[in-house]
Amino acid sequence: MRLRQVLTLALGGGALLLAACAQTPVSPVVTPPPTGGQASGQTSGQAPPPPSGTASPVSGYNPVALSKRLDTLPGWADSDPFIALEALRGACAYKAGRQYAAVCAAMTQQDFESPEQIRAFLNSHLQVETVDPAQQKTGLLTGYFVPDYDAQLTPSAEFSQPVRGKPADLVYVDGSQMTPGQTGTHIAARKIGGLYVPYYTRAEIEALPPDPATQYYMRPEDYFFMQLQGSGFLDLPDGSRVYAAYAADNGQPFVGIAKVMTQQGLLASNETSGDTIHAWLAAHRGPEAQAVMNANPRYGFFVIKPDQTEPLGATGLPLPPGSAIAVDPAYHDYGDLFWLDAHAGVNGLDGAFPAYQRLTAALDTGGAIKGDVRADLYVGHGQRAGVEAGRIKHNLRMWRIVPAQ
Repeated sequence: MRLRQVLTLALGGGALLLAACAQTPVSPVVTPPPTGGQASGQTSGQAPPPPSGTASPVSGYNPVALSKRLDTLPGWADSDPFIALEALRGACAYKAGRQYAAVCAAMTQQDFESPEQIRAFLNSHLQVETVDPAQQKTGLLTGYFVPDYDAQLTPSAEFSQPVRGKPADLVYVDGSQMTPGQTGTHIAARKIGGLYVPYYTRAEIEALPPDPATQYYMRPEDYFFMQLQGSGFLDLPDGSRVYAAYAADNGQPFVGIAKVMTQQGLLASNETSGDTIHAWLAAHRGPEAQAVMNANPRYGFFVIKPDQTEPLGATGLPLPPGSAIAVDPAYHDYGDLFWLDAHAGVNGLDGAFPAYQRLTAALDTGGAIKGDVRADLYVGHGQRAGVEAGRIKHNLRMWRIVPAQ
């Protein structure tokens, strides 16, 4: 699960059984954009979605003509059918396919030899559930990835950040048990005397000494970004690698530091991509960078899984790069299929792909992924995936895709 609970993971924690775990992100089938565009976003989950009900300025289709057929969806003709097929496989892997079970069974009987065969199969077995243009709202698409970070077994001036496991005093209680009382049924808390109070903030946690059993240490800015993404691979000096998976979070509200940094004049509004923020934190490592990171009180904890080689989503399934999304489970069910029509628009981040139009499977979630028209696209793991994820802040329209009737 991404700390968007990640977190993705937002914050953001964050390949499926039938697909390889990609080392590089799966890019959309689009023409690269010109350089020099405006930018105002950052890594997954750090920007609020546009107001619901606003029209997409660049969606490039006539919603009145939309029918239940997939080939009437915006971008269908130019989308990658292999990405769509991996999305369907992801849906089929979750609880034996649920509502898609018959489609999944039919897929196993097919030998796909061309993109046209894949499109024909999908168009004959699936349909669009939402077709009323009045129901279409514009939301936000962001991207996330699983990073690879250097780590050490002993602390140093550079590797000073302990990888913290779930604290023994962190418990989850019903909101009615909190002092003062809160709504909700799963509130992060600690006990003082006989009272349950909110768990420590980021600044308070970082002021605490690490657990004596701490085994791994990272650069502080890397750890902060791993919390945003919800998980990561740690590369050790001896050449070995371990996986740090989301374990818990402190329940504090998530605050995106991009806005904080622009308000403080630390970065321009068009310089807040994930890689730019990371570079600033690295260049100002120490009290200055820590003060900026502390502006986000949300804090994620990790469990080390030495033998895990593929990132898993909230469903417990490996994530197919480019075909899996994180959604808000208050609005959408895991394992459902969705068509994304997302555009960077005139205010897109520098270097961003202009559009993401594809079939995806809802296999993950995160604390910053809120609302019905909101998705976080998993683009893979490693540096290239991180660059792409940090540039996704696109206007989004979504359609739920269901079995054809």
